[in-house]
Order: sequence, then C-alpha cells, then structure tokens
Amino acid sequence: MIVSDGRATRVALFRALGVCALGGLALWGCEKKPAAPPAAAAAAQPYHVYVTNEGSGDLSVIDPVTRQVVASAPLGKRPRGIQLSVDGKALFIALTGSPVSPPGTDESALPPPDRAADGVAVFDPAGRRLVRIIRDVSDPEQLAVGPDGKLYTGSEAANAILVDINGKPSQIAIDGEPEGVAVSPDGATLMAVLQEDNLVVVVDLATLKVRARTPVGERPRSVVFSPDGAQAYVSVEGAGTVAFINVADGAVRNTVRIPGEGQKPMGLAVSKDGATLYVTTGRGGALAAVDARSGAFKGAVKVGYRPWGVALSPDGQYAFTANGPSNDVAMVDLKTLTVAATIKAGERPWGVAVGP
Repeated sequence: MIVSDGRATRVALFRALGVCALGGLALWGCEKKPAAPPAAAAAAQPYHVYVTNEGSGDLSVIDPVTRQVVASAPLGKRPRGIQLSVDGKALFIALTGSPVSPPGTDESALPPPDRAADGVAVFDPAGRRLVRIIRDVSDPEQLAVGPDGKLYTGSEAANAILVDINGKPSQIAIDGEPEGVAVSPDGATLMAVLQEDNLVVVVDLATLKVRARTPVGERPRSVVFSPDGAQAYVSVEGAGTVAFINVADGAVRNTVRIPGEGQKPMGLAVSKDGATLYVTTGRGGALAAVDARSGAFKGAVKVGYRPWGVALSPDGQYAFTANGPSNDVAMVDLKTLTVAATIKAGERPWGVAVGP
C-alpha cells in the first residue's frame, strides 16, 4: 500500500489539470509537448498523374513520388481530353477516329474518319482498367465535368455541345467547331471555344441557351474558370494571347500576350487561390505563369516540345505538362518555376489529369 502525503496528492492533481508549476517550482514530467502535426502536414495527399497518349492510344499512370510510369492501359483511337469525375472514382477520356490534321492540312487529302471509334472512355483509376466506352458521341476533343457530375463535350463533327452523356445525350447546337469546354464552379454557366469562328460562347445551363458570343482572336483552343467563377480565361493559339473574360456579360476584360518567340497558348490551369494562371505554349515549348488578376507576366520555363495539356498537383506545388512530340511529361516545381523531372510517357501525350 502506497500512502501519499498531502503535497504529493496536490502535485498529482495539478498535473492532471495541466498545471505545470507549484509554488514557483516546475513540476517534472509536466513540460509542454509540441502539438502533433495535422495529418495533411505530416504526409502529402497521395495522388497519381494520368496522361492520355494520342499516338499510342493508351493512358500512362505516373507516380509523382518515384516520378515514373507505374502502369499503362489501352483506351482506343486518339485519346485526348481527360477529366476526373466529381467523386474521383472515374476518369472520362475523349476518343476520336478523325485523322490527325494540323493547321494548314489539306483535309481533302486525309483518309475518311472512323466514326465507330468516337466516344468517351470511362476509366477506373482504382482498378486501373477501362470500364466502358460511351458511344454516339462524335469527334470529341475536350471535356468538362460540372459540380453536379454532368459531363459535357464539344463535338466538332456535330457542331454541338453534348450534355450529360452518361445518360441520354442532349445537344446544344453551336456552329463553328466547338472544342474546349469548361463549367463554372457553381454549375450555372458553360463556356466553349469555337475554333473555326474565333469565338467563345457563354451558355446558361439552366436553359441550355447561348447568352453571349464573344470574338477572342484567331484559333482559340481551351477555356478555364477562375475558382470564384467570376472570370474565365481562353487560350488563343493563333494570336499568341490569353483572353480574360468577364463571365457575367461574356465580354473580354483583358487580352494578355505571352512574351517570347513562337508562343502558341494551348492548355490552361489556375491555382487554387486564383492568383496564378498557368499556360502551355505549344510550339513555344514552355509553361508560362501569368497573374490571373492583372495579367502581368510572372515567368516561364522550357518544358519540352509542343506542350499541350497541363494539370496541377492537389497541394499546388507542381504542374505537369504533356509534351506531345517529346513523348514525355514535365514535372514543374511552381515555387521556383523549374523542371523537377522529365518522365517518359507514351506516344504523343496530349491530356493530363491529377487524381487519386
């Protein structure tokens, strides 16, 4: 039997209450311990990088820790645009049987398109397998997923935007070869670029009606919204610019030229805080950083030959660019704007997505 005197009892009580001093004396074993780091700080959120390879018709899965391709899977003809579902359990990938036709190509000399190869592949990232292909989607290139899970794609062959192709497709008829598409964070607005007509269209998703058609310059390619949905950005390949669009009225608020020789803006990504816009420059071979509010140029880094698709890591530390003819992916440290790694992918990588 252990008998405690009164002082020992008080010490034990003070310790239990978290009091670490008694009569001017520190109590042993009561020193303040540092708080355990939160789980997010202790370990970065795990993710993989998914890259569509237009030339080899497959998907490369990259581990950003080992910086290597850890898996590949066949998809179909010319996989290009890629988007992650809202719940992160599926990847949607645009497939097309249209022949490759760079600017200036005599289309009359091309082989006929294989429309049977058109569709949207649904890929399971957990099982790393192709689940199915959604057909009756003609010549898709880029995709968008709304916050409600609906899927949208521009169809150059049909001159339409196809809506909710997980179920029965409905169409918004739009002449001018709709290509890049994006949905606002609140799900109220869709924007699509019309490569042939050099326009961006603004669609009210409540009515599926076009409420603005805005000229942006020669050969627009991609569009992305700011995190607050108030602004959108359109890459304009032929003009070497990025158009800043006011979403409320569809008007061009600012036109930003990417400095440097041969810059052809293509893919776009915006930082989570909305402060920086990242632009791949195609034949310019670089990833450029632009102030997403003022349009001021922040810098650029050479990443490979003709980068197109771009995606950011969940923590915002890295950007990944798909460098087509280089057959690789650049992993760019965004703090220093330097290439941290170059990772071999399949043939002619095109699109990039980041997910679990």
